[in-house]
Amino acid sequence: MAMCYKKLWKLLIDRDMTRADLRGKTGLSPATLAKMSKGAAIGANVLERICETMQCNVGDIMDYVPDEEFAEHG
Repeated sequence: MAMCYKKLWKLLIDRDMTRADLRGKTGLSPATLAKMSKGAAIGANVLERICETMQCNVGDIMDYVPDEEFAEHG
């Protein structure tokens, strides 16, 4: 199973924010952002912090992508 966080990265761009800005506002570790960059699953508490900070829903920041599709499309 792979998660795709492209929606989050686009949302950051739309709001003129960097990943560092997100880290500062949410308290996320660099390791968590690295996991997200690789499409790894993260904890619900992390998703909750991101959604609270960005004032959005989980579906606004991520999608589930089956492993085969993720390998093909990243």
